[in-house]
Amino acid sequence: MSLLQVALEPSTLVVAVDPGKVMNRVWVSDGSGLLADPVSLPVSRAGVEGLEQILAGRGEGCAGLVIAVEATGSLHRAWAHELERRHPGGVRLFAPSETKAARIQLGSGRFKTDDRDCAALTYLARQGAGRVLVDELEVEALRAVVRHRRGLVADRKVAQQRLHDQLNNLVPGLSAPAGHAGYGRSLAVEHPSGQAVLACAAAFAGRPPSVRSLLARAPGRLTKADAQYWVERWRGCLSPPHDAERRARRLATDLARYRALCSDIATLEGEIGDLLAGTDGQILTTLPGVAVVRAAAFAAHSLPIDRFPDADHLYSTTGLAPALYQSATLHRRGRISRQGLAEHRDALMAIAWGLSVFSPSFAQRDREYRARGMKPIQARVALARHACRLAYRILKTQQPFDEEAYRRGRHSRGR
Repeated sequence: MSLLQVALEPSTLVVAVDPGKVMNRVWVSDGSGLLADPVSLPVSRAGVEGLEQILAGRGEGCAGLVIAVEATGSLHRAWAHELERRHPGGVRLFAPSETKAARIQLGSGRFKTDDRDCAALTYLARQGAGRVLVDELEVEALRAVVRHRRGLVADRKVAQQRLHDQLNNLVPGLSAPAGHAGYGRSLAVEHPSGQAVLACAAAFAGRPPSVRSLLARAPGRLTKADAQYWVERWRGCLSPPHDAERRARRLATDLARYRALCSDIATLEGEIGDLLAGTDGQILTTLPGVAVVRAAAFAAHSLPIDRFPDADHLYSTTGLAPALYQSATLHRRGRISRQGLAEHRDALMAIAWGLSVFSPSFAQRDREYRARGMKPIQARVALARHACRLAYRILKTQQPFDEEAYRRGRHSRGR
């Protein structure tokens, strides 16, 4: 049994920390109760020094020191890392969901205060729960990069929409979506053709360029036939508006910002690859359709895998598991719970999509689900459960994925 599952000795000193943006609420107690009045300390060096003064002289005769910290986004990191440096191996991390569950057990589930959270953290620490911070340093670094990339990708999506809107106002109809009558294909901003069109629109204030100008401004491979297509389509558009020069300057600025975003994302993806290689999550890249980015997005919120007793617990954490109600003879299933982090849920759904496209076994499952009348999103949620079980087993065993072995195991179980 892990040491973190063994209840603490009554004389163990427990420090419960409920992080905040400016102040952290702190309780210091042992088996007999509080050793000092609850106090709020600033998130600074002075706050840590204040905590050290409270602990000074109280460690004599105690069985050890455990610092229970609620892992709330990034608010806990400053204190957690500093306290781990001062008290190696003493910091334990708890998810907000664990704190909430403990509050419910203590009879205050609907009344959340900093002091009630500290009481819940103390209760959990006394039971021996929690995760050791030192075991999660590599995963935390990976999680930080994954989250930063997710934010930049969201910004890039907004930037793409803004570029389409600006181009449509500058050259009406040029960036029309695919399928619109008379316009043919759509303009992909992220492709060399889209970048070249935007650059020419900014350079010539919406006036049609020549094929040579379009080819010269393409950041990648652009065929002469594609360039000719966009020039001819451009010439069939209406004239630019009266304030075309001003609009072109704004478009040029936004285009430079968009390119900087793409460059930053590419740099982060290289960093993600290096960090993923140092964790157990690297093994997920052996799954068909799961490359570095998808593997890192799921591993960042699933590692260390030992904190989940089985695959069903991991699946429930993503929020894709259906709500379940059982009482005597009543058995009811509801919609997916949507508990946990949306980014964790999105990462598992992305893995399920990749497997449904590149893995024959999962592609067959997908066809079977759709043949039953499931909608595409319903089929993907159903596939996500199997993908979660597979990812859990791979993370636990650290054995690469074998398509043939998986297919044989599925048929031997009658699935």
